[in-house]
Amino acid sequence: MTGTPTSDTRERLIAAAADLIAASPGEEFSLRAVCDAVGVKMPTLYHFFGSKQGLIDAVIERGFDLYLGEKSSMESSGDPIQDIRAGWDAHVAFGLANPGFYTLMYGKVRPGHSPEAQSRPSEILRGLTVRAAEQGRLAVPSEQAAAHILVTNIGVTLRQIILASPDPALSRAVREGAITAITGTGTQLDNPLAAAIELAASRPEVLGRSETQLLIEWLGRLSRCVETPS
Repeated sequence: MTGTPTSDTRERLIAAAADLIAASPGEEFSLRAVCDAVGVKMPTLYHFFGSKQGLIDAVIERGFDLYLGEKSSMESSGDPIQDIRAGWDAHVAFGLANPGFYTLMYGKVRPGHSPEAQSRPSEILRGLTVRAAEQGRLAVPSEQAAAHILVTNIGVTLRQIILASPDPALSRAVREGAITAITGTGTQLDNPLAAAIELAASRPEVLGRSETQLLIEWLGRLSRCVETPS
């Protein structure tokens, strides 16, 4: 079977490359093995991608398309810190379900190079940290908060992929440690209002979503009055 150059053939080549990468994360893969898996010749692969790097870039782009498609279907809680939690869990789940895509998206490092597609989910995260900063919820600048969440999220996901063993307890612990670091709630013992805000945000099911948002708004107003008394 030689395969006719069609869009379906292109998709199958991308999927085959992702599968080979998933089988041996971090290792090089063979273009010939990709072609053999699909049942086409090398000229067909070069017709679509031009080079091995072209195929890799296509796999990365497809991975981010899948990832963002899943994120876009998520319903916002209305609270930026809770949405960061949900985004963290979705990030880990995607990586474990799609290790071939993920190891290229975040695990293949080239000094001084960041795949253009990486900026799309990063912008979503920065939007959440900007909102949190506007609410007075951060102890660090919003850009630093976004970077802190992203790098720890990537690290805990790659560890689970490498070990081929999900570890939800570790993921939760690292997630809450990162959130504590950016909100300062673990060190601001003199600010019980801030601690109460984050406690409410982390457990919206206790009071209900609407009630939790109202409580956070009230506590935020009180916290800002304490910080800047009239």
